Amino acid sequence: MRCRRHLADEAATLAFGAQLARELVPGMTLYLEGDLGAGKTTLVRGMLRALGYAGRVKSPTYTLAETYGLEAFDLYHFDLYRMHDPREWLDAGFREVGDGRTVSLIEWPEKAAGWLPAPDVIVRLTITDDAREIECEAASSRGAHYLEACCTPC
Repeated sequence: MRCRRHLADEAATLAFGAQLARELVPGMTLYLEGDLGAGKTTLVRGMLRALGYAGRVKSPTYTLAETYGLEAFDLYHFDLYRMHDPREWLDAGFREVGDGRTVSLIEWPEKAAGWLPAPDVIVRLTITDDAREIECEAASSRGAHYLEACCTPC
């Protein structure tokens, strides 16, 4: 299952993030792929706003992770851009991620290849001339059910 959208501006990215947030359940892992400035953190901000989080949402580029305690689950937003070795994932103490009680949104997942929980959905953001294109691809049966629920019609 795949879902594609054209995101004309930041507001469209936030709105699509809100759409994705509606069907998140504990235990899900989403990989967020895209160049610097593609809108990954903006998408996460849209998801968090829809989940009721009103505080500041910042990119975890320097901290590696930001954790948000939400009513239904804890959401972990990882940005692995600055990692140099996949084992840094373990050194940072992230072994509990994928324990079935959290939702993990992971930017730059290739930086910790082999150590991360498998994705349910891979979200790819691409910069176009004046907008963004987004493609969501199911990578598990749970991911397929998720996309069917939150991304129709595509």
